Amino acid sequence: MTPHAVPAQTLHWQALGLGLLALLLFCAGVYQQTVTGFDSRFVLFAKEMLRHGPGFFPTTYGQPYADYSSASTLLIYLFSLPFGRVVSLSAWLPTALASATIVSLIYRLVAPCSRTWALLSVALLLLSNTFISETRAVSLDQILAALALAVFYLGYAHDHFAAPRRLWLILLLLVLGFAIRGPIGLVIPTGMLCSYYLLGGQWRRLFGFGCMALLLLLACVGLLLWLARLSGGPAFVQEVIRMQFTGRMDGSEGSSGWFFYFSSSLGNYALAYPLAILAWIGVLLARRDEPDAALKLLRLCTAAGLLVMIGLSIPQAKKARYLLPMLPMAAIVAAYPFQARQGRFLAWLRTAIQGIWLLLPGLLIGGLLVLQRKFPEQLPDLTAMLALLGLLQMAALLMLARPRWRTVGLAYTAVLAVWAAYIGVFEPVERQLYDTRDFSLAAQRLIQSDPSPLVLHAMGKDAKAIKFMVNLDQDLQPLFTERPEALAAIPGPAWVIMDQSNLATLKATPLARLAPVLSGRFDKNDFVMLHLPATLQP
Repeated sequence: MTPHAVPAQTLHWQALGLGLLALLLFCAGVYQQTVTGFDSRFVLFAKEMLRHGPGFFPTTYGQPYADYSSASTLLIYLFSLPFGRVVSLSAWLPTALASATIVSLIYRLVAPCSRTWALLSVALLLLSNTFISETRAVSLDQILAALALAVFYLGYAHDHFAAPRRLWLILLLLVLGFAIRGPIGLVIPTGMLCSYYLLGGQWRRLFGFGCMALLLLLACVGLLLWLARLSGGPAFVQEVIRMQFTGRMDGSEGSSGWFFYFSSSLGNYALAYPLAILAWIGVLLARRDEPDAALKLLRLCTAAGLLVMIGLSIPQAKKARYLLPMLPMAAIVAAYPFQARQGRFLAWLRTAIQGIWLLLPGLLIGGLLVLQRKFPEQLPDLTAMLALLGLLQMAALLMLARPRWRTVGLAYTAVLAVWAAYIGVFEPVERQLYDTRDFSLAAQRLIQSDPSPLVLHAMGKDAKAIKFMVNLDQDLQPLFTERPEALAAIPGPAWVIMDQSNLATLKATPLARLAPVLSGRFDKNDFVMLHLPATLQP
């Protein structure tokens, strides 16, 4: 398909429609699901913001939290206002909108070369592990991925789609990236656009934009530290510097090897990342001398994705989700074999990818049957899901007889199968296993029946404790202890919550005679609640 085969306005509407369909998929079944895992922190931020009003930084236990500005929390806060409280839909909606934006931008970026290539790029994005799990969660890195792709798209569209340059919009997106994700939120989009200028030999724009971005970064850092001083004084400024700057660079917030992203992404970002590597092997073996528009776009996307991987490999702190801005580029590269028609390796790769898509519904059926036998309590009835996957498998087989629709049909049959299994089976089981609501609400009822101070023992103020606090709809200032001696020194009466395994550590203290008044599952562990009386009998 030639670049001018479809009017630009038509492509805009198609991209918007595809994004809206994706948004419906991302929000399917979301409203009042239990809060688990990393989401707990941001939901607690939003709950405290609803109770006390917006500030420059989110708060936990009424104190400002140094690792983030309040921009992302403000989005959840605004979406929660119509509900009057934070629900899973309002918490996830900013991420879902960002993911839908990524879908639209990928299609609009690639469709002028080939709508088939664009649709398959979106399909491989939707089939990638980390994208699926992060889309239905609170994910600042997913929002950053949308902002970074938007910056790259604006630079590309100016040169290839006769679009206005919109430098003001690019700079605004950089500021939003900083507000959402801190310094890397500005550096990553800047690097992606600079890689585009570098490969295009646009040296004046490269240096001009780079200098503007550097000045903007310095201004944003200065503003952040000034707001930190207003929010918590000099001590809080030092905490912001440690958590958002030095801690991530020197590894004090956790560290991994330099090649962590290049190796771990084979699983974390499958299918897109490993297929992108294979696609480039095919391109190199094909040895095309004259690059066309599609091959030029492939090189630009590869450079932008590689720059993200190399740049994020420099800081010692590494987590799989940090690499999400790379994924849209990997998905575009992974789908390139369906655009290029030269080379035996690319032909073999096309067949292999279609084979994976064809078999995915059946593989999911087999996997669910095995899991049901292994975990009958968590997966009691899978009849409806197995029937749906069976229908999708039949639809995939029927696509083989329709050459015109085969490739795209197989891809999106696989997408529906994977997302149906994730939303209908994996996600509910995961939330059941890591549930914290039931135990927390039961503990809250006991506390309300006999008001006394609450002690959270060996739970971590920024870890398990937050997963308890997020289920409460009131302010509470618990006491924190880590050692049995410190817990024994707490004057009664008081309520104590701890992991059941920590009861053994209390044997050498007077607390050893206390029996749990509440037991239950909490974040995949057994937890207990003790009532510490005013005086302990010797």
